[in-house]
Amino acid sequence: MAVLRLFAQAREAAGTSSVELDGASVGDVLAAASALFGSNFDQVVENSKVWLNGEPTDVAVGVGADDEVAVLPPISGGCG
Repeated sequence: MAVLRLFAQAREAAGTSSVELDGASVGDVLAAASALFGSNFDQVVENSKVWLNGEPTDVAVGVGADDEVAVLPPISGGCG
């Protein structure tokens, strides 16, 4: 099982910062998360960067038991 790490709005939508999920690819892991966390989570992922083991990735890339997939939503803010 790969570990899915969730940050900012993704963490809020899922109600957790990480979860272990089965999947042969990054896309499979995200699909399993979608089934678990629902449509609010899907909306966040649509606008997020997805990384595998600390590097930008594509949904077609394979994952193994020791891999970490991270969902990084855009961060807003700054000086006002």
